[in-house]
Parts: sequence; structure tokens; C-alpha cells
Amino acid sequence: MAGPEEGAQAARARALAVLRIRGAALAVALLPAAAAVVLLVGGATGRIGGSHDEGWTAVRWAVVAGAVVVLLLAAAVAAVVVRARPALSPTVPIAEETAPDLYRLVRDLAERLEVPAPSAVALTPDCDSWLEDRTHRAHGGRRRTAGAGGGRAPVAPVLVIGSPFLWWMRVGELRALLAPVVAGTGPSVHPDIAAARRFVRGLDAAVAVAARGAHERPGPRRGAPVAAVAALGRAVRRPALAFLGWIARLLLRGCRDHAAEMERAVAAAASERAQAVDYGLRIVAQEQVGLAYAGWDRLLTRVALPAWRMGRWPSRLDAGVVSALTELSRRDRLAEGFTSRLSERPACDLLEEPGLIDEATSLLAARLFHGGPSEPGPDWSPVDWGAYPEEVVDRKWRLEAARLHRVLDEQPHPGAEPAPARPEPAEPGPVASGPEGSGLAGNGEGPGLAGVGDVPGPAAPEPAAPTLARVMDRLTAAPDRAPTGELGEEVAARLSVELAREEALHRAEARARGRAGGGAGEGPGSGGGDLWIDGCAPLFPPQPPRTGRELLADHVTAMVCCAAIDTAGAAPGLDWLDGPALLVGGRRRADLAYPVLSLVEDGDAEPLRAWLGEVGVRAEKPVRLV
Repeated sequence: MAGPEEGAQAARARALAVLRIRGAALAVALLPAAAAVVLLVGGATGRIGGSHDEGWTAVRWAVVAGAVVVLLLAAAVAAVVVRARPALSPTVPIAEETAPDLYRLVRDLAERLEVPAPSAVALTPDCDSWLEDRTHRAHGGRRRTAGAGGGRAPVAPVLVIGSPFLWWMRVGELRALLAPVVAGTGPSVHPDIAAARRFVRGLDAAVAVAARGAHERPGPRRGAPVAAVAALGRAVRRPALAFLGWIARLLLRGCRDHAAEMERAVAAAASERAQAVDYGLRIVAQEQVGLAYAGWDRLLTRVALPAWRMGRWPSRLDAGVVSALTELSRRDRLAEGFTSRLSERPACDLLEEPGLIDEATSLLAARLFHGGPSEPGPDWSPVDWGAYPEEVVDRKWRLEAARLHRVLDEQPHPGAEPAPARPEPAEPGPVASGPEGSGLAGNGEGPGLAGVGDVPGPAAPEPAAPTLARVMDRLTAAPDRAPTGELGEEVAARLSVELAREEALHRAEARARGRAGGGAGEGPGSGGGDLWIDGCAPLFPPQPPRTGRELLADHVTAMVCCAAIDTAGAAPGLDWLDGPALLVGGRRRADLAYPVLSLVEDGDAEPLRAWLGEVGVRAEKPVRLV
């Protein structure tokens, strides 16, 4: 197996291949200029045509003009590649004053690995860790810093750590997990590898600039002269950006394979260098990575997502993942030994104020996975785990129950008689022009109707009481036909439309927030750097779209839970792995799925009636809605 030095040498060779492609592109751009210089010098010395030879004079000036155009285009492309803002992972920066023990652990690890220490530490709400170069001018970074001997050394990259690791892993496991990541700082500070990475990131950013310019929408309406100038600017800018994107993609295709092999060689060299550091703990830490990922995924999709959809964001997600993984360890026999680890020192003790950092990463997770605002507000407030059942679970159930009854109110009952038709109005007679213009017929035959629109129709029926019995009656199949559940098809379709309308409204609000934040500026830390989060949120939808049947089952379940809370003394609860839970007598009832599915899919309400009788729920009593 190749050692770390062999891997580093392979990475440098691939980096040089990427830089050769950059040099070849520069040579192609300078080739017309070189030809123009040769022709001009040859004409001045008389070796290539003469100064009075009209044919050679035309050729010389044509080549000079072409060289100038090529140099201008190359300079424009190079300026965009150099100045374009590379993609920056959204993270929570950790200052050294807020986590001195964590910085000390990272520096000790880098010293043991004989590599430069990372320049800073940041957290991400994900189960992953990596090194990220933030030396670009747009990010406010520096490419070089003072080194030993008075020289200038490249700045080391930033170490990004997954926040669930800090709360679930022990200190020794975190050190073992970060060893191969920190070992990657050695090749990262090599000048050739750093230059190759900057070139590839610049090309990628230039492609993004060209793509954004191609899809740029016109601004607000202005005066005719301003609109004409703006239209002319777009007409010139779009072909220029298309040319820029073509050049950048061409160069990316040329260096793609070399860049990929360079990164593989860097990773292999870092892994080999980290073999001698806590090798036994690395095996245990890798097992914890898979467990942490499973718990984090369940926590986001089952617990955090319902709160996000209601405008609340759990402020202690990382602490919640510990509870979720502890519950998973209790249920899973394969994870029985993991609970004994809780007696060891957790890695979050390396932070001075873990609660504040947990809150910041929780807010960032809501932005990434749901598209929430970047700051708390009246419609986007945090919620603690202690208040989660009352403020999220209970409100979620009552909102879904209200939506279900609203859909039922809009849909006529299949067994109800049709409403009587409006009577046709009589022919209007002569209208008396009384002193007050009453509009009554003045023919002495009694009061008549003067207009078609004045015919009083049947009074609108009052909305039915929101009871569980009403829902069961509407979804139960008729006695004279097989219970196929066809009666719930239209209800499920209407629920899907209603929910899609609410989701579209949420996306429009998210886009409006992104446009409002985009005008704040383009500096580091301003809204301009986060448009790719707030402009098209969410980046990573945590749950696939649900079918109409699934939505109907969720709404019926919510109605049953509301009835149980209001009439049987049940209470909303929180299950760390399954999300909202119904507590009856202080214990979770997890046997509601089959009776609800029987009603929704087969139109059979008997299993649900038996369940309600066992719990003591009175289906005929109205429930409180939101």
C-alpha cells in the first residue's frame, strides 16, 4: 500500500496537470498577440513584406485587430474566473474564545500528524466533516500568512465539523474521527495543489455566474429611456455570459479527471498519515457515524419538519439527536452497548456555551432543510423540547383537523338531497316611480319583483359541528355496496390541492425573503452570499411528496387524536424517533394506524369504533379546532 508521501506526490502530479491546462489556455490566448508581434517586427525590418506592401499591411493590421479582440476576451474571462465568488458551505463559525478546548484538541492532533493546523473551525448541521478553503477575496480571507523564518506560507483551510458528532460522540471518538480530515491540511497547503484547487473553483464559480445571468429576470418597470438602456445591456450581457460559460465548461471538462484524481490522492495520503493515530477508536467512531446519521435523519423528518411547517424551529436539535439515538439504542438490540458510552465525556463539553451554538446550528438547519428565515421573528420563533407537545403537536393536529372539516364543508354529502332549484323570476311589471323608488309594481295586484337578481334563494346551510362521527360517516361506505373506500377519493384529492396551495404560498414567501435579503450587499456575511439558500429554498427537502391517501390518513389520525384529547383525557406527546405521539394514561398508543387505514382505504369504520370504545373517546362530541 502506498504511503502518505507517495499519495502526496501523486496529488502534486495531478495538480501540475491541471496547471498545465491553465497554461495551455493562456498560451492559446496569447498566440494571436505573438503572431501580431512577429508580423509587426518583420514588417519594420523588411523581412516579412515591406512597409509599403499593401497586402502584407492589411494582413498585419487584421492580425493585430484579432489579437486585441482575443486579449480583451481572455482578460474578461480571466477577471471573472478570478473574481467570481466560489460556493461556500453555510456553516456556523466557532471562534477560539468560545471553544478553546476544541481548538487545543485540533492543534494537538495536527501536531501528532505533523501537518499544519486548520486556520479555523466551523460547524454544519449535517453528519459529515471536511476541509474548506476560504481564502478567496470575496470571503474576506487571506491566501498567505506569516510563516517560520520570516517567509509567507499558504493559509490552512477551515475545518468543518458536523454538529451531531459533537453532541453524540465522546472526546476520544471525535479525535479519531477528525484525524484523517485534519491530515488533509498537509497536501492542502502545497502551492501547486492550492493553485489547482483555486483554478477549478474559479471555473466552477464562472459557470455559476453565466448560468445566473442567462436566467436573470427584468427588474421593475421604469421610464422608457432607462428601460431601453436596460434592454440593451441585457442584449449585450447575455451573449457575453454565454461565451464565458462555454469557455469555463470547456476548461472544466479538460481538467475534470485530473482534479478528481488529485482529490482522491489527497484523501488517500491523509488516510495513510492518520493510520497511526487512535486506530482502534477510529473503528468505533465510524460505527457511531452511521448511528448518528440514522438518528439525525429521523429527527429532521419526523420531529423537526412538523414544527418547521408551522413556523416554529426547535432550538436544540443537537441535544435532541442525543435523545433520539439513546431511544434508538434502547429499542435496537444491536445498539445495546452504546448507552454505556454516555458516562464518558461528550465532545460538546469542548464548547464554552454549547446551548448558544446548538441554537445557531438549529436555525441553520431550518434554513437549509426547510427554507426558513435567517433570523427569528413573530412568524418564525424557536420552541424548546419541553413545550414541543403543546405548541407543535397539539397545534399540528388541530390545524389538520380544521383543514379536514373545511374540505368536508366544501364537499356535498353523497347521501344528501340536492338543494332546491332557484325559482324562475316572473316577468317584471311596470315599476312605480314612487317617492323613494321602492321598485314595487304599481299595478295594484300586490307587490311584485322588479329584478332577476332579487330572487331570494335558499339559505346557506350552517357548517356542521366538527365531530369525529361526522368524519367517520363521510368516509364509511354505504351498506348496500362493497366497502371500497371510493368515498374518500375526492376528499383526498381536495386535501392534496389545499396543501399544495399552502406550500406554494410558503415558497412564494421564501422567494420574497430571498429577494429582500439580496439587496443588503455582497460582502461576507451579508445576504448576498446566502441567496442560494434563501432564493430557492429548501436546498435539501427532507421528505418526498405524500400521496392523497397518505394525507387523508394523517388528517383522520389528527382528528382522532384531537377527539381523544378533548373527550378522553389523552395528551399530546413527543417520540424522538417517530415524532408526534398520543399519550393515553401517560403511555404512548401506537396502535392507531390500522384502524385509520381501514377507514381510509376500505371504508370500514368498525376497527376505529372499537379502538375509540377501548380508549373512551366520544366521537359525537365537537372538538376544538384552530
